[in-house]
Amino acid sequence: MTVRVVVADDQELIRAGLRTVLDARPDLSVVGEAADGVEAVAVATRTRPDVVLMDVRMPRRDGIAATRDLVAAGNPAKVVMLTTFDLDEHVYAALRAGASAFLLKDTRPADLAEAVRVVARGEALLAPTVTRRLLDRYADRLPAPAPTGDALAVLTAREREVLTLTARALSNAEIAARLHLSTATVKTHVSAILTKLDLRDRIQAVVLAYDTGLVRPEPPAR
Repeated sequence: MTVRVVVADDQELIRAGLRTVLDARPDLSVVGEAADGVEAVAVATRTRPDVVLMDVRMPRRDGIAATRDLVAAGNPAKVVMLTTFDLDEHVYAALRAGASAFLLKDTRPADLAEAVRVVARGEALLAPTVTRRLLDRYADRLPAPAPTGDALAVLTAREREVLTLTARALSNAEIAARLHLSTATVKTHVSAILTKLDLRDRIQAVVLAYDTGLVRPEPPAR
C-alpha cells in the first residue's frame, strides 16, 4: 500500500524538499501541499491522507491549532509535527493537540521516510520516555483542559494500572513483569484503553494520563 502524505510548511523550498524525499520512495506519495494552517486543514480534508507533516510555526493558523482542528473534525490522518528545536513547549502543546509525533527539520531523508511509514502504521514514533520528559517539563506551565468529569471512568481497575505504567514510560514487557501478566495480555489492555478512550496511539494515552491527573509531573532532578 502507498502511504499518502500532505506536507504543510510556509516555506516553499522546504515543501519541495520534503516532496522530493517522499516521492522518491515507491511506497510514499505526496498528495497535497499547504503553506499555512488554514490551507493544511482544507487540503487534508479534501485528500484524506494517511499522514500530515505539519510545521509548528505557520501564518494564519499555526500547526498546533491546525492539528487540533483536524482531530476535532474526526480526520483520521496522523499528524507529525516538524520543528526546529527539540523538547520545547511547542512540541508538548502539539502532542496535547493530537499530534502523534514530532521530527526535527534536520532529520535525515531516510529517517524521515521511515518515520512516515511508522506513524502510518499506527505505531509510536516518539518514545514514551521522551514524551514523559516533555510532560514533566511543561505540563504545569500550560493551562489544563476544562474539567469533563472522570474521563477514565470507562476503564477497569486493571486498565488504569496499565495506563499509569504506560504513562511512566514502561514498555509492555516491563508492565507485564510489574503486574505479573503476559506481554500479550498487556497489549490487549493497551488496545482496549485506546479504543475506550478514543485515542489515536500510545503517545496520546500518555498525554491523557497527565491531563486527567492520573500521573503527575515529577519535580526536576537536583
